[in-house]
Amino acid sequence: MTSTSTPPGPARFNGLEESTARAVLLEACAATAWADRLLAARPYATADALYAASDTAMAGLTAADLAEAMAGHPPIGRPKPGDPTSAREQRGMAGASDALRAEMLELNLAYQEKFGHVFLICATGRTGEQMRDAVKERLGNTPEREREIVRTELGKINRIRLARLVEED
Repeated sequence: MTSTSTPPGPARFNGLEESTARAVLLEACAATAWADRLLAARPYATADALYAASDTAMAGLTAADLAEAMAGHPPIGRPKPGDPTSAREQRGMAGASDALRAEMLELNLAYQEKFGHVFLICATGRTGEQMRDAVKERLGNTPEREREIVRTELGKINRIRLARLVEED
């Protein structure tokens, strides 16, 4: 490999058929506009270029686009059955006590009632207690403030998922 060649991860992603690349991106983030923007910017010379394109696309998502993205995420404490990504990302709730699980369910419902969508947080590396504390704190936000926090958290999740995509051998 020369210093001007594309690293293996981005090259593999760049080489995917468009329909396959779209499916892979929509698995990472359910927002069609986000996936379309990333597809339109291929090829990527580096993983960092892909992450920057993701950040730019995320910044441009409308409220409807964000709602579409959030619809692809299960509530904290209830990962999608059979979905290893969801289970891995929510690992902090895996060993949670029954009391914490019940509290998270109650908080998730209160959050969803207030904001109209699931509580979204980049759960990777967080404990159940940290996620509980975050939802409690964020319940006090205005819808506008919360939408921007969701945008930031979704961007973090997308970067983690894209990193797995381009760094896999």
